[in-house]
Amino acid sequence: MVAASNTVETAWPVRKVNESIKGWIDRLGMLWVEGQLTQINVKSTWRFSYLTLRDPEEEKSLQLTCPTSLIRSLPTPLKDGDRVVVLGKPSFYTGRGSLSLAVEEIRHVGIGELLARIEALRNQLSREGLFDPARKKPLPYLPTRVGLITGRGSHAERDVIEVARNRWPGVEFEVVNTAVQGPKAVPEIVKAISLLDDHPNVDVIIIARGGGSVEDLLPFSEESLQRAVAAAHTPIVSAIGHEPDSPVLDNVADVRAATPTDAAKRVVPDAAQELALLAEGRQRMSSALYGWVHRERQQLEQIRSRPALADPLRPITQGREEVERARTSLRRDINYVLNTESSRVSGLRAQVSALGPAATLARGYSVVQVLPRDRTDPEVVTSIDQAPPGSQLRIRVGDGSITAASIATTPAK
Repeated sequence: MVAASNTVETAWPVRKVNESIKGWIDRLGMLWVEGQLTQINVKSTWRFSYLTLRDPEEEKSLQLTCPTSLIRSLPTPLKDGDRVVVLGKPSFYTGRGSLSLAVEEIRHVGIGELLARIEALRNQLSREGLFDPARKKPLPYLPTRVGLITGRGSHAERDVIEVARNRWPGVEFEVVNTAVQGPKAVPEIVKAISLLDDHPNVDVIIIARGGGSVEDLLPFSEESLQRAVAAAHTPIVSAIGHEPDSPVLDNVADVRAATPTDAAKRVVPDAAQELALLAEGRQRMSSALYGWVHRERQQLEQIRSRPALADPLRPITQGREEVERARTSLRRDINYVLNTESSRVSGLRAQVSALGPAATLARGYSVVQVLPRDRTDPEVVTSIDQAPPGSQLRIRVGDGSITAASIATTPAK
């Protein structure tokens, strides 16, 4: 209906807009609203006091108008950061176009109720797997730069930086100071996490705060902070309070440190200890190397003491002696064979000589040959028919030959 009656030609004046908004808000009636108090302006001379109620997880706030007498009647004085529930009626002031809540009742949220809410959130996040060790990111051995989220000038900041630099003098920090309690803490810490998570040189983030009451540590159990920590890509160390303190952040963070000092020890290695480990490692390597050299030297001495290496030429000398003995034996055998065969040949030669024609001629025999007239080769005379009278004969004797002629032939009787 508003769209139908409101056009460019029929634009509403500001007063009508404010009056319409006031009408809508007046119809809301009485509301219970929970949040954290901040900017409490109370003076005894004022009829009304003015407070701001912030959402503990987001930067949203609502102005409160409260009778000063109501604040005075509270059993516990109000202070910044108190978690309260108020009953009031929304009011819209058309003159300046502002919204406030006219408070008629204020109640502090009890510690028991806060703790119950924290445990409920802890159980919820556990069921979602945000506490699962498998999703925890390991810390770097030696970070390039450490991101530190803590209160400005706090003991936690001083402890973390001093302890870290005593352990490793070259460590560098990227410090982001935020509120660590009260309604501004969660939005500022979430923003700081985003800033450091995007920093190219920050390898680990420490969220540190000293001890405090349950109410002081409430920001570190707010859901939006846990979601931001779980979504970060950089490992985050929770160092909130002291050992007994256990905000939900301890469960969601990648590493839980008992104190800020403990966080510094977990994030940065101890240079003196590392040097001692290096010296010990060097000593072990040196001992191992000397031991190895000693064992190898002993093995070499054992090998060198063996006959083959004690006198490397001995096998050659032995081989040479064996070759000489074999050569002598072979020469002896060959000479024996030669002498034997020479004697045999001499015997055979003597036998041949004894049976040959020269030896026969030497004993007084002769060989008679007839010289044919046709000048063919002479023939040995073995018959008187070969040498008729007048035949020319050659008579071979031991020391030459005699030419003769056949005078007569006489047959054998």
